Amino acid sequence: MLVRQNVELDEMELPRIANDEELVAREEAQELVPVEDTRGLVVAANLQENRRYCKPWTRDFLEDLGEAYYEEFHQPIMATSLVRTADQQKKLRRHNHNAAPEEGDTASTHLAGVTVDILKRGMSKRQHSWLEQYFLPLSQAGFIEPIEERRQPVFHVVVYRSYGDARQSDPPADLPPSEPEEPNTASTSSD
Repeated sequence: MLVRQNVELDEMELPRIANDEELVAREEAQELVPVEDTRGLVVAANLQENRRYCKPWTRDFLEDLGEAYYEEFHQPIMATSLVRTADQQKKLRRHNHNAAPEEGDTASTHLAGVTVDILKRGMSKRQHSWLEQYFLPLSQAGFIEPIEERRQPVFHVVVYRSYGDARQSDPPADLPPSEPEEPNTASTSSD
């Protein structure tokens, strides 16, 4: 799955961020946009300020998901990880053997700023099922690739540029209905 995702990122000509200097440059150039708390979305308190960034279409996805989740459950979802640098990923791998490498065909998609980890710890079965159902039409349309982590309590979601393109269309094309369909989220580990 990571190989396919990295091929897609290469086709989108999305560079991977090597270090903090590159991260700051991409943030200043607004290639990466800040993710801020809303009524439907909170960013984990332990996530450093300069790591609370992602691609604009990934933020659009998070805002849409957060709003829909809030409408359903009257509480926010939590993003636990957004953009990472290769330097950070290398350090992460020292203590998290499930983490993807920082380079190569299976490099972490967090390095391109298109991926978010959404906390599932504390979710009820109904909330968990709702989230899977929310992901399903987006995944089928090729807008996202959600992976339910088994070793970490998160959904790892890669968001493709096509999500933002569909969101900008008038009317929005292929975005999730207000009542999600049947769940079918892939169960694998990759981060």
